[in-house]
Amino acid sequence: MSRRPKGVLGRSDYGRRLELSAEVVVVGSGAGGGVIAAELAEAGVDVLLIEEGGWYDTQDFTPDASAAIRRLYRDGGASMTIGNPPVIFSEGRMVGGSTVINGGMSWRTPEAILARWQRDDGVDAIDPAAMDRYFSRVESFIHTAQQDPESASRDNELLREGAERKGWKVVPNIRNQVHCAGTNNCAFGCPTAAKRSVLVTYVPRALAFGARIYSDIRVHRVTFEGSRATGVEGTITGPGGGPVRVQAKSVVVACGAIHTPVLLMRSGFLSPSGRLGTDLSLHPNTKVQALMGEDIYAWKGVHQAYQVREFQEEGVVFAAVNVPPAILAMTVPHYGKGLMDLMQDYHRILNAGLLLEDETTGRVRLGPGGIPLPFYALSDRDGERLVNATTTLCELLFEAGAQKIASPFEGVPDLRGPDDLKILRQREVPKSALELFTVHMMGTARMGSDPKRHVCDSYGKVYGADGLWVTDASLFPSPIGVNPMETIMALATRNADRLLETRPWLG
Repeated sequence: MSRRPKGVLGRSDYGRRLELSAEVVVVGSGAGGGVIAAELAEAGVDVLLIEEGGWYDTQDFTPDASAAIRRLYRDGGASMTIGNPPVIFSEGRMVGGSTVINGGMSWRTPEAILARWQRDDGVDAIDPAAMDRYFSRVESFIHTAQQDPESASRDNELLREGAERKGWKVVPNIRNQVHCAGTNNCAFGCPTAAKRSVLVTYVPRALAFGARIYSDIRVHRVTFEGSRATGVEGTITGPGGGPVRVQAKSVVVACGAIHTPVLLMRSGFLSPSGRLGTDLSLHPNTKVQALMGEDIYAWKGVHQAYQVREFQEEGVVFAAVNVPPAILAMTVPHYGKGLMDLMQDYHRILNAGLLLEDETTGRVRLGPGGIPLPFYALSDRDGERLVNATTTLCELLFEAGAQKIASPFEGVPDLRGPDDLKILRQREVPKSALELFTVHMMGTARMGSDPKRHVCDSYGKVYGADGLWVTDASLFPSPIGVNPMETIMALATRNADRLLETRPWLG
């Protein structure tokens, strides 16, 4: 592991216990926590940022997927919701959070979503004009841009060509990158720092303005005096980790839609709305593997260069995403000789997936030992939408030149051509036949104008508590249908403005 910069501490720097203090303590260092910490620190606030994971730097990121998953992902990237079917979800756990291991897609919140939040949830000043300065500020730091043409991989070009032949809308991806070299290592940390994650943008800003970052600390609860948050308590991770106590005038929780509500539940906090942990949305994804009629070497190029947006108004987006061979072999519905035959043609495989703006909502409960238990029962309608959209994605891949598509659903044979799709569209596919995954967990601490319906106000202040704020995707009143990173970052910037206007730590 690389040497930590000044201002970043880790397990080896600590004694048996830690007693710390700050004006503001921020729990979580990703798209929400890292951003708000930098914004507050730049304004002269004494900020302490706590991260459960460790510190890793650009030189630590290699194509060794197995090592990266152990180091950078919570639970090896294989957490799971309880429901039919279960949904596998992945979260980053290191300084910089999931921005270090995501694909870098940087999209503003669709205007229709902002309008919905304003209309249905009474979120204040959330229209595109009001949000423009926050999006612009974020984009200036993370350098949102289209890919250099040379970095587009052949699998992405085939996806684009197939969509264009169908007459479908396809758009170049906007990513937080500076001259990305197309190493296709996004999910395991960018080895060139071209991807402008929080680790290489907002974290250095926070440190430059005096913030302190304490990694390798698991926060167990927020402390209160009456209804006022007074700090956090936790432990140093690892064998024999000692206790940690932080006293603060204000607490910002940015642990994500799964862990933020559970942290507040462990702290004994009861939301006046009774909705803490509810309204969990996931953007469930399905994927298919197509054997193309040419060598495509999909690992040679950017993670995602294009998105097919033809069906965005129906809540569906398509993309091509290369998957390392070990992980692909674990997830395809093939075994024995069938799996061996498929993997021998790995250089011809185009892995494509879709994102669904779900209508289903689940919830997160407090489990034994204080762990989160996420429940998510996919609705019949969303199940049908996923089956139909996956079949349409297969149609696109055959148009792009696929010779065979590995079975997209359990119990369905491999697809050999467009005629098989006609049969598939007439076949009833149960929800249990779907293999679902996601990296977009949203909701569970919804923002809005009504303390009886929402957990937080329009700027992340928690109803029923003083000095307690939330700034991550748990604030979303609904799913947004696109990659959520930039929305989280813009809301964090906006929430920082409100904190700086009110400065509750001075009260």
